[in-house]
Amino acid sequence: MFDSILIFEDEFQRNLNPLTHTRPIYDLRCGILTIQEKIEKRFQASKVILHTREYLVEYVRRNNPTKYVNLLDESINKLLLINGAVLVNDEFVKIMKVAQDDIIFTKGNQLIAAIISSKNIDLVKEELKSLFSLESFSAFQKKDIDVDLISFPWNLVHKNGAQISNDFELLVDRDQEQIKGKVYEGVHMLNKENIFIGEGARIKPGAVLDAEDGPIFIDSNATVFPNTVIQGPTSVGKNALIKIGAKIYGDTSIGPVCKISGEIGESILHSFSNKQHNGFLGHAYLGSWVNIGAGTNNSDLKNNYGNVKVTINDEEIDTGEVMAGLIMGDHSKSGINTMFNTGTVVGVSSNVFGTGFPPKYIPSFSWGGAEG
Repeated sequence: MFDSILIFEDEFQRNLNPLTHTRPIYDLRCGILTIQEKIEKRFQASKVILHTREYLVEYVRRNNPTKYVNLLDESINKLLLINGAVLVNDEFVKIMKVAQDDIIFTKGNQLIAAIISSKNIDLVKEELKSLFSLESFSAFQKKDIDVDLISFPWNLVHKNGAQISNDFELLVDRDQEQIKGKVYEGVHMLNKENIFIGEGARIKPGAVLDAEDGPIFIDSNATVFPNTVIQGPTSVGKNALIKIGAKIYGDTSIGPVCKISGEIGESILHSFSNKQHNGFLGHAYLGSWVNIGAGTNNSDLKNNYGNVKVTINDEEIDTGEVMAGLIMGDHSKSGINTMFNTGTVVGVSSNVFGTGFPPKYIPSFSWGGAEG
């Protein structure tokens, strides 16, 4: 087994902007867990080391006080590197456990993983000073590997439903009681064996939890208010509030301490974000501390059913997807009745408001709307 696992970032993390302006790529949520949590859950016997861009080091250290960040433990004999954009699964773990030392795994032109013996640890120390690159490991034996890789924000959204199902099996012991919170009389649970309700969670009368098409995971101390409908696969994070009359369709992840109402489908809210009024959010990814004003809607389908194009890093990219909604960075807000067009990107700490459709690309620290 490996002494340590190092989860690293490479140059391709910039394609996840604006979501990765303020966090390492492995801190993104897809399914119930973040990418980092998925890796840690599958390699529990190994010490975890984190690598990130220099300006994020202190942030990552505060969130991971027991872990090395951009530093190596001098006692390492065998180190596993894992790209922070990889959605690890059981097959990935099996391949890593039997692989030889000093070998790298690639997908296309991207470094996916590497197994490093003690004699090559100094090479890793050099990589910690910047972003990891495939070129630095060119002398190693190379092997292609098929993995789920997050390359753009819409990948997170479209893989979310399958990841909720995978994480559910990873987290839930089906031999133990799955309903630990309080479920009031008048709640309807369809396919109850596919529902987990954590300790301290409360499900109020009139709520419908429909897990016939996928699991529903409601974490500890979350509250589902009366007359809410939740369709699986869906996850609701710790201390989240699902407010009266919310309609939550499948493939949706709601992070901890979010407040939700209106209509949501196939979307991810990372954490501490609010969409607590009527309005539609679909095929969207919202960062942390986002607030969606009352009556705000986003389009996630073009009228001609064509592929949605999205602007990332000032470059327009064809997503290859018919469905793509709003991507909004941390701390951004929308005013009441804001209308976001298909595939709109809003940066960090922007305030969007006013009548009409605002631009499809809104840089960080912007203020305004359709009128400028």
